[in-house]
Amino acid sequence: MNELRATPNLLTFLRLCMVPFLVLAVLDGRFRLAFALFVLAGITDALDGTLARLLHQRTMLGQYLDPVVDKLLLSTLFLVLHHEALISRRVTVLVFARDLGIMVVAAILFATTSIRNFKPSITGKANTVAQILALAAVLLCQFYGPPWAVALRHWALTATVVLTLLSGFHYAWRVVRQIGSPGVAG
Repeated sequence: MNELRATPNLLTFLRLCMVPFLVLAVLDGRFRLAFALFVLAGITDALDGTLARLLHQRTMLGQYLDPVVDKLLLSTLFLVLHHEALISRRVTVLVFARDLGIMVVAAILFATTSIRNFKPSITGKANTVAQILALAAVLLCQFYGPPWAVALRHWALTATVVLTLLSGFHYAWRVVRQIGSPGVAG
């Protein structure tokens, strides 16, 4: 099977192609469109994993591409929302630094060691959920701001900061343990 033509990978590429349109929608102040594109990106993310399992189309390309596209989408959205003064610099820097650090360390470990286990931890998954909720709430509050949405925005951004720090330290701890374990070729 050609990995590029696998339906789940095509959905991942579609999500990647949405990133510039999402950025332009935010920069143009078209927050309803930005919110809709973000929700659509979330749907394609859920579908690609589900279809990979159902259609038996799990590929090595998909295993690496899907999380990279997810991080690119989320990190880019944090940066552009910060640029528009909708998310603080502290939140943006923490999120971006953690994600960039994880990707750089994973690439270095992949290239220089036998370590191949880069699966997300439970704190990493919780952090991703907090980031998604925070970004969705920030976008939503730009055109629809009832008290529950404003509260969700506040709590999701707070959870993002806490979970970014926790998961960053947890990933670092896991890497140190993996590097120090017997059988890791360097």
